[in-house]
Amino acid sequence: MKKMSRNVLLQMEEEDDDDDGDIVLENLGQTIIPDLGSLESQHDFRTPEFEEFNGKSDSLFFNDGQRRIDFVLVYEDESRKETSKKGTNEKQRRKRQAYESNLICHGLQLEATRSVLDDKLVFVKVHAPWEVLCTYAEIMHIKLPLKPNDLKNRSSAFGTLNWFTKVLSVDESIIKPEQEFFTAPFEKNRMNDFYIVDRDAFFNPATRSRIVYFILSRVKYQLINNVSKFGINRLVNSGIYKAAFPLHDCKFRRQSEDPSCPNERYLLYREWAHPRSIYKKQPLDLIRKYYGEKIGIYFAWLGYYTQMLLLAAIVGVACFLYGYLNQDNCTWSKEVCHPDIGGKIIMCPQCDRLCPFWKLNITCESSKKLCIFDSFGTLVFAVFMGVWVTLFLEFWKRRQAELEYEWDTVELQQEEQARPEYEARCTHVVINEITQEEERIPFTAWGKCIRITLCASAVFFWILLIIASVIGIIVYRLSVFIVFSAKLPKNVNGTDPIQKYLTPQTATSITASIISFIIIMILNTIYEKVAIMITNFELPRTQTDYENSLTMKMFLFQFVNYYSSCFYIAFFKGKFVGYPGDPVYWLGKYRNEECDPGGCLLELTTQLTIIMGGKAIWNNIQEVLLPWIMNLIGRFHRVSGSEKITPRWEQDYHLQPMGKLGLFYEYLEMIIQFGFVTLFVASFPLAPLLALVNNILEIRVDAWKLTTQFRRLVPEKAQDIGAWQPIMQGIAILAVVTNAMIIAFTSDMIPRLVYYWSFSVPPYGDHTSYTMEGYINNTLSIFKVADFKNKSKGNPYSELGNHTTCRYRDFRYPPGHPQEYKHNIYYWHVIAAKLAFIIVMEHIIYSVKFFISYAIPDVSKRTKSKIQREKYLTQKLLHENHLKDMTKNMGVIAERMIEAVDNNLRPKLE
Repeated sequence: MKKMSRNVLLQMEEEDDDDDGDIVLENLGQTIIPDLGSLESQHDFRTPEFEEFNGKSDSLFFNDGQRRIDFVLVYEDESRKETSKKGTNEKQRRKRQAYESNLICHGLQLEATRSVLDDKLVFVKVHAPWEVLCTYAEIMHIKLPLKPNDLKNRSSAFGTLNWFTKVLSVDESIIKPEQEFFTAPFEKNRMNDFYIVDRDAFFNPATRSRIVYFILSRVKYQLINNVSKFGINRLVNSGIYKAAFPLHDCKFRRQSEDPSCPNERYLLYREWAHPRSIYKKQPLDLIRKYYGEKIGIYFAWLGYYTQMLLLAAIVGVACFLYGYLNQDNCTWSKEVCHPDIGGKIIMCPQCDRLCPFWKLNITCESSKKLCIFDSFGTLVFAVFMGVWVTLFLEFWKRRQAELEYEWDTVELQQEEQARPEYEARCTHVVINEITQEEERIPFTAWGKCIRITLCASAVFFWILLIIASVIGIIVYRLSVFIVFSAKLPKNVNGTDPIQKYLTPQTATSITASIISFIIIMILNTIYEKVAIMITNFELPRTQTDYENSLTMKMFLFQFVNYYSSCFYIAFFKGKFVGYPGDPVYWLGKYRNEECDPGGCLLELTTQLTIIMGGKAIWNNIQEVLLPWIMNLIGRFHRVSGSEKITPRWEQDYHLQPMGKLGLFYEYLEMIIQFGFVTLFVASFPLAPLLALVNNILEIRVDAWKLTTQFRRLVPEKAQDIGAWQPIMQGIAILAVVTNAMIIAFTSDMIPRLVYYWSFSVPPYGDHTSYTMEGYINNTLSIFKVADFKNKSKGNPYSELGNHTTCRYRDFRYPPGHPQEYKHNIYYWHVIAAKLAFIIVMEHIIYSVKFFISYAIPDVSKRTKSKIQREKYLTQKLLHENHLKDMTKNMGVIAERMIEAVDNNLRPKLE
């Protein structure tokens, strides 16, 4: 050990030109720094004290049993590697030594221990003493307790239902409620004002880990071209360290034997992650305490979203049951299935040459299913969901404000530092307009414009690639429909079971939906990597900027990827097909797809069911099976050393790392689901029910995964859910438009209403009263077979006998009419009704949404009062204590002055 100057640079002789640089050793003026050689010699890892103390496998302390382990760094000893490059290993070793020396300079204490199972692995345990914690708590503006909270606790909103909520809540005898305090940003010079009963408990483990990680992320280890390299993240990414993580406090299946261990991991597993707790509320305060506010706010949002889905699911199931119970009263479906109506209607071929003529009654089963989803309940549910999504977002803002108060993030003063990747590229020197001092930036304004242009171009290119994949699916539909039409058996009486349930439309829809889902998941995997590459090239300054930029790119990719096929079916398929004598061709070759005579709504429902269900299954496989299998393989490889007791740090090292973007993917998964639940819910009332079931499992799966399969995350502060909030608001606005257009253009509700109120009675109809009888005949136009063009003729071989006309789905004048094959008056009535419906529905829902947003404040009056009272009492407490100290000091000074004057005057008087 020897004392060194304030900044010591040890020149490194390296062969790699890209890595040439100086090792940086920092001396803060008071700490003795070991030189690089002596630091390495300290890692004489297997000491008798350790062997004795290692008997407690869940120990969270250094070998002395006094200093708590706040963080663990793991590296592989180069000298014990079987195959190693001497030069490269020497560089890594010296960087690591410089980094650890600088950690000691910043006041951290280190202790190294070799692995019990693999002696090549070295665990460096990090401890932050009291003085370091206090110093950085002030730097990081961490709020800490001043005095116990004297405000009344929140009263239950359920009153007489307390017994019911008690069953759903976590047992307070197991997880005790956290004591509430008035808090303030910590200041060392006012330490006496804070509620410090026990120094060891004043900074909880999560806060200690956050402070240590703050230091680890900012300590330098190398200087290259006057640009410093720093941070544990760069060292882990470059392989100098294999991992860096805080410790879990015990095993998740049983409590620790150490009486000083809080056993919070065990409690979380028992009362949160275990399947038997699936019906209970989440212990959000304990989640926040153990994992930090960022994880806590995610589970709070997910839990609140799931609670709100319960109401939507109940209404959705009621609308579904309404359609199901009334399907037998569906007049137009009866006409399709009736042998004397649908059985005698000959439909025109839906493709050129190979497709035959067919009878309408072969779509009987699909028309019955369509009655379930295309009913009056669909309209009611679409309006309800437009209001529901607004209620959810507004009430979530209120709940979020409550959590900000309870979790001390109301005035989050956390100056975010630049990312190490950003700092490493800072080579241009400019003058800061505010400070008028020199500062380094990674690129000039012109360079920034070029990067933004390239990034935008890349995003646009990949979106076009997604659209190209959708076009490929459309071409598949067009091609395969011809095959199914030609190959599937055709029975004249429509009683063949295959023909009954597997029509060409159904077969094409199901196979295309499955292939579409497979392509979506493949593209999703590719686009995740592409979005990260583009964001890395864009080089955002802070981690928040990085996550927001990545969020927008990933959501844009996923939005197009997941929803494009649904948008095609809902708003484009069957809308621009022409008529049999003059069909519209796709890409000049393929005849445009037509919808089933009942519309495309059932196909949209099928697409949503397959994508939502398949996505949920795939995500659970990724989130549950993969980490479990990886950990199982790891335990299998370590079975040879199972006779030895492995310490806590080694057990945690062999768990899976969560990764910086782990929470990002969880949010993204839920937001995509939120889009399915809101954007297309008019076609699938059971979507909220599927989402509810998935989310109930998702909460417990995520809890199980975090608690049992992953290393403990570094606790992070967060006020809200970040960029996901405006994304949900945008989806909510778009959902009103999409659902109105689905009802107007995809379902057959508007044409049926127009027929019922206008065309079933004179002057257009022949019935004496309003009825739906004759609707099918009225909505199918007539085409003369002789008017077919050679290209668009159907299969000349037909089992249906000779016929001179066929029917097709459209509203056109029949052959022989002065305006034959032109749109008739019914068509224009329907178009006017659809446009009027969209305008009226949108204005009504938007008006209700605006009123709800205005009537429900983002922060409740009670929460505002709590925040204001806490601020008042905090200022009063600090001010009074400050005045007491000033008064006391002034009194001492006055006494000393009087004593001094008295001492000076007394000799003279004598």
